Amino acid sequence: MDWAYSGVNKTVPRNAGPECAEFLNPIWRRVETVIVLVMAVSCFRWGYSRITLPTAAYVRSFRWGYSRITLPTAAYVRRDRSGRRALLVLMSLIWGMEIGYKFSSSTVIYLLNPCHVTTAIQIYLLAASPNKIVTAVFRFHLNLLNGPLLAFLFPETDSRVLPLEAAIYWIQHGMMFVVPYYLLRLGGVYNVEEFSDFSWNALSYSINIIYHFVILQTIAVPTEVNLNHMLCPAILDPFEGPYYRIAAVFHQAILCPLMCKMFCLVSAFFLTKFWPTKVKKTLCCEVAAPNSNGDTLEYDHQHVD
Repeated sequence: MDWAYSGVNKTVPRNAGPECAEFLNPIWRRVETVIVLVMAVSCFRWGYSRITLPTAAYVRSFRWGYSRITLPTAAYVRRDRSGRRALLVLMSLIWGMEIGYKFSSSTVIYLLNPCHVTTAIQIYLLAASPNKIVTAVFRFHLNLLNGPLLAFLFPETDSRVLPLEAAIYWIQHGMMFVVPYYLLRLGGVYNVEEFSDFSWNALSYSINIIYHFVILQTIAVPTEVNLNHMLCPAILDPFEGPYYRIAAVFHQAILCPLMCKMFCLVSAFFLTKFWPTKVKKTLCCEVAAPNSNGDTLEYDHQHVD
């Protein structure tokens, strides 16, 4: 496994090594993990029981009244004038360069960090055919935008020494905000729940926590690589101490949904109210334009089974 983590720079403080791996007491780490996972599973069950998706529609005909149909796929509300393909190529290029950097420096393990996973999710969203799974993944990934925000506020570029590697860091995290905004502009399957609905926030956050404490921690402990600070806190972490992970669970429980809702509010302002950029009436399930028969589609929310 040398190709995966032998190139990790252990001279950078809190980056890797036995000192970082031994920061937490092993017994407390296990107890803490059990407590957090119980909370995450409870949060998952609460959110999953309440989430809804636009899985069906009503066809309103000016001649025949209302009739109900099933939508195997959802149509776009706006035409995709090659912008989605251009973003797909750009994001694939950025992520491909990151993969190349990680293989050339034997630090492939860092591809497991949440921001790289979020970039891969955005590439999927740009490439996938429209269906209700795309809507679910899109709503889920909006709750991961705390990652690029923290990357800008607390950049970690000390170990990026290859040409353009530091520049790609900033470009990648900046594009992580551009992609969801453009997809919201497209509409169709790229839609959001009502602002007062926090079920998707709870579901997404629980999955995020489970990923950290099950996947990242399981790999970080034997390799002694501080994946997303699961082994020891960052230098600038204001909650440094034996309970820094518990503190992170709570302050990220506030930041993740707050960031998601703020992003949707700002996007809604520019896409639905600000007249120079206004293109639609709502970011939720829109009513599509009438077809050749004079019919319109009105989306209906159903619980996800």
